[in-house]
Amino acid sequence: MLFRPTEALKSVLEITPAMLKEMGVEALILDLDNTLTTHNNPRPADHVCEWLDEMRSAGIKLIIVSNNHAPRVTPFAEQLKLEFIPEGAKPLPVGFNKALKKFGLPKNKVCAVGDQIFTDILGANLAGIKSIFVYPMEFESSFFFKLKRGIEKPFLPKKYGYNQK
Repeated sequence: MLFRPTEALKSVLEITPAMLKEMGVEALILDLDNTLTTHNNPRPADHVCEWLDEMRSAGIKLIIVSNNHAPRVTPFAEQLKLEFIPEGAKPLPVGFNKALKKFGLPKNKVCAVGDQIFTDILGANLAGIKSIFVYPMEFESSFFFKLKRGIEKPFLPKKYGYNQK
């Protein structure tokens, strides 16, 4: 199913090198907002830097693919020393395919991580790669995001429950 992730976790911090090894994953395509930090926050969430260091130490390749424009993505990615692709056009496979090319790995070795079913998960499935859905760090207050979160709710994994405020 196009809207179903390979795995669902509460947070990006729950992803471990051992889990990725078991999945056969050598590289992660990371979403930015509500995955690595809260929406429009210029700093990473608590413990994200340590988590990234753990991934790097395990030899996991990392890149951010975001639908945000470069002025949002560039300073965030640079402070984390991550490669990035802004304006990733998710859910279209464009950004995912660019990341795959940079990694130089086959699709079965790459996994996308994100908090939105209709961009991150759908895009990963359209690109033919694995995906890990992580629940959003916080719920956005704009009408657009409230509507989007409401529409995606029936497609969300029931693993941890989901209560949008």
